[in-house]
Amino acid sequence: MRDATTSPGSGAQRHRTPAHPERERLRPPRWRELGPGRIGAALVLVAAMALGSGMMWIAVPFGFIWLASHLQQGANPSMGPYLLILLGVPASMVVIGRILAALDRQFSRVTGYDPNDRPIPAPWQKSMRGERGSLRKRTVLDVVMIVSVVLAGSAFAVWFFLLAHPGLPQS
Repeated sequence: MRDATTSPGSGAQRHRTPAHPERERLRPPRWRELGPGRIGAALVLVAAMALGSGMMWIAVPFGFIWLASHLQQGANPSMGPYLLILLGVPASMVVIGRILAALDRQFSRVTGYDPNDRPIPAPWQKSMRGERGSLRKRTVLDVVMIVSVVLAGSAFAVWFFLLAHPGLPQS
């Protein structure tokens, strides 16, 4: 007796057909299938995203504060350094954000990873009532940014609670 999975000329040999051919076609290549050149390029792109994220949260604010402190002369503050910080920090963060988005798109092209393949809702976006999850997909940049924000916040907490000058100012 033959079923649909055996061919007439091969006896009991079975053909392997994927359960969902459209999923198999859309499946991103596995890391072993990419080759060492593409894996290296992907790692460089992730490292560049991590560096850019660190710059966004740490280097840009401290850089503008340092620049404004060197522009300020005397004990009476002027509005110039404050405006520089107020306008420069958000503008720089937007520019870095666009660069990071371009790096994420390049990562998708290099690796074949398409975040729109399958929904992976973030845990805080899930409903407590068990409804359908979020339709937003997680990208490599999302993970890099979350890690960089946690590290920057942790570094600030360590600095503030352990390294900052303790005590109240003396009057």
